[in-house]
Amino acid sequence: MPAGDLLVMPAYGDEGAGVKLVTVAQGNPERGLPLINGIYVLFDNLTLRLRALIDAAALTSIRTAAVSGVATRHLAHPDASSLLVFGSGAQAAEHVEAMLYVRPIDRVVIVGRNPSRAGSLADRLIARGVHARTGSTEDVSDADVVCCCTTSPTPLFPGALIRPGTHVNAVGSYKPDRRELDGETMRRARVVVESIQTAVREAGEIVIAIGEGVLEAEGLSELEAVVKGKALVSDGDVTVFKSVGAGYQDLVVALAACR
Repeated sequence: MPAGDLLVMPAYGDEGAGVKLVTVAQGNPERGLPLINGIYVLFDNLTLRLRALIDAAALTSIRTAAVSGVATRHLAHPDASSLLVFGSGAQAAEHVEAMLYVRPIDRVVIVGRNPSRAGSLADRLIARGVHARTGSTEDVSDADVVCCCTTSPTPLFPGALIRPGTHVNAVGSYKPDRRELDGETMRRARVVVESIQTAVREAGEIVIAIGEGVLEAEGLSELEAVVKGKALVSDGDVTVFKSVGAGYQDLVVALAACR
């Protein structure tokens, strides 16, 4: 659509079926409105009756951060203690929660193009006893975990800044011509995706890096293989988890919410 995207994401499993109808309007944050709006409709698997209506923005924020949490649990250094988050919206806030849950994070730096919003997120964390502050791109070099949760169409930082052993979650872009990570980051990293088939079609970080000749599809790993121990990562590797989202993730979180 001219103002943004209307996404339709269906999924079904043993416990139910659901469809997410969600819009993404890039201009909304400047209007003081949510970037994501929509509804999730959950149906019972046996009777096919309506089971729940769930706010799609809340569901998307939780499930995206939860999947990043799974990736971080398996890819980041066990003692990772410093977190840098690009973005200051709902997705950034949920990613902080997920990272605090899976790693012993004791320092959080928020980098956002809106200083007021970035400061507000940092202040909310400080009020909870988390050591947090706003920062800049240069803080990437001191981070154990980096989360990219923005709508930026271009890379957020030079890949040369990343130190060995850093883990990066990139969730903001879901189109083949937009990316939050540059070619140098992708060249240096062990790259993990939800689905290789989907990533080489939709993920700008993957599509552009392959076009630049710094990444090969054959070198990608899927998160399922990492979780099951079939794709091993060494402690010194730079790791990148690139997510574009999947319908089954929404269904899992919707079912969990109902339970």
